[in-house]
Amino acid sequence: MDSNLIRVSAPFTFEPNNYLITKSRKSNRLSSISQKKPFTLSFKLGNNKARNGVAFDESAYEAERLSMDAKARDLMAETSKRETESGAEDDPKSWKWIIRKRIWDLMEVQNIAQNPRPVHHRIPNFVGASVAAKNLTGLEEFRVAGCVKVNPDSPQKQVRLLTLSGGKKLLTPQPRLRTGFFSVLDSSMLSPSTINEACTSVGVAKYGKQIGLDEIIKVDLIVIGSVAVNPKTGARLGKGEGFAELEYGMLRYMGAIDDSTPVVTSVHDCQLVDDIPVEKLLIHDVPVDIICTPTQVIFTNTTIPKPQGIYWDKLSPEKLGQIRILRELKGRIEQETGKEQTCGPSEKLPPMAKRRR
Repeated sequence: MDSNLIRVSAPFTFEPNNYLITKSRKSNRLSSISQKKPFTLSFKLGNNKARNGVAFDESAYEAERLSMDAKARDLMAETSKRETESGAEDDPKSWKWIIRKRIWDLMEVQNIAQNPRPVHHRIPNFVGASVAAKNLTGLEEFRVAGCVKVNPDSPQKQVRLLTLSGGKKLLTPQPRLRTGFFSVLDSSMLSPSTINEACTSVGVAKYGKQIGLDEIIKVDLIVIGSVAVNPKTGARLGKGEGFAELEYGMLRYMGAIDDSTPVVTSVHDCQLVDDIPVEKLLIHDVPVDIICTPTQVIFTNTTIPKPQGIYWDKLSPEKLGQIRILRELKGRIEQETGKEQTCGPSEKLPPMAKRRR
């Protein structure tokens, strides 16, 4: 998703009519979300345990996920090495990899990292992640939220658990969007013995209800993973694959979120940095409004514009070819607008999971 073009192009976006949230700045805090409407979804798919008469194979799913993740990390390592050794000071990708590597190295050397390790080329798990999650769920923005979108990475597992145990609906993406789109889980669907498993990738596949682009959904809070984040500006770096940006852009298209939807990240204090140059951020980079660490809660008052949708000129043909939901969205937009959405340059990508009918 990285690109040489910096915040200049405009995306296609769907303008929602009934999903506005008010926001004010008082004492460096985001206001609570007012006049919440009930969260409603109409599910079209049955339980994943036995869809189309085929039982869900937990072991095969997890083995395939781990294999694909390993291949993706190997490719990210190659990309990082190539781009940081290019010597181009103004390369919009190389400076990001330098910061990421510094943070990953620091977390490993100081033993701040937690499993899965090593944390390189991951959203890094860290000592105190559960405390940061508790601080996050103590926010007024979390308290009033009916539906919370949370990334599927390890350091945010406790956030997912507290979301479900708090009686809220959890929206989470399929890992790398490789087998679908988003899944929604509700504590009413789960038993006390399954709620913890439901916070894992396998559990989401087993117990979650998949949704499509046509679902009527209102997301009140977004929780996003980070490798590094600037507490003064809200500028954020992920692990470098761009899936958080894709997920954000698709939710914008659906009318599920808008500029005022709070974006929160949970990180270790060592992941707070002051050298992410705002002027070098790309148009699709998602800034954060609130940062939760094990020791503090920071309201960034970010002024960085949030993405307005999918920026197709930042998306390679290869990534488009691997993600079915993106191809579906692109086709819809082209049909609605009568204009072809041109993709960006080619890139080398790892193989994705085989899609089972």
